[in-house]
Amino acid sequence: MSNGSVQSVDRAIAILEILARDGATRVTDLAAALEVHKSTAFRLLGALEQGGLVEQSGERGRYRLGFGVVRLAGAATAQLDLSRESREVCRRLAEEVGETVNIAVAQDGFAVNITQVRGPSAISGHNWVGQRTPAHATSSGKVLLAFGALPLPARLERFTGRTITDPELLGLDAVRRDGWAATTEELEVGLNAVAAPIRGADGSVIAAVSASGPSYRLTPERLPEVAGLLAEGAAEISQRIGFFR
Repeated sequence: MSNGSVQSVDRAIAILEILARDGATRVTDLAAALEVHKSTAFRLLGALEQGGLVEQSGERGRYRLGFGVVRLAGAATAQLDLSRESREVCRRLAEEVGETVNIAVAQDGFAVNITQVRGPSAISGHNWVGQRTPAHATSSGKVLLAFGALPLPARLERFTGRTITDPELLGLDAVRRDGWAATTEELEVGLNAVAAPIRGADGSVIAAVSASGPSYRLTPERLPEVAGLLAEGAAEISQRIGFFR
């Protein structure tokens, strides 16, 4: 990113902070506060308006925060609530299963982990929090795909010899029927995982809780048992964030 682009981002952030502090503000006042020409302030406001982050108030020449800010704040709050409310359950699951437990949400076409707790048997120190993982090659991603939280990618990339690249073979109908999904060395050789859906207050699937571990320990035969534990944990997390059957 060029210095000019960074400066524009800094100024755009400054505009949002001014509007949050002062409410509806005239373009001339914003330009003065930023020490820029009025045309520059107009250009920045235009970009923010296009993204729904600011909007023109009823009074001509004044701008205020837009509903896009509320949408972003709501999404951030929801993720923070989910991370906080799931932490205790994840700790318990990690102890019971002995493996690493993650919470993943849908973001920009990927499954993104927002919480991770390592179990007592976990041997890998890899931190998955914040990482974008391919939906078709992860257990959490398959859950999010099956219940409509993520769209199916046009092309399914291969990561190992076991990665499923044919959409018809992903088994999403079975995921919906059984209430859990699994992967066996589909993202990394030697890594298996299983996940169950977490539901929001309206009943829609908004996240997945997963357990992952080495294939010699988290064997295919063990996956249904672990899936049952995860399903119970997912139901508890769902209830904590407002879902009731």
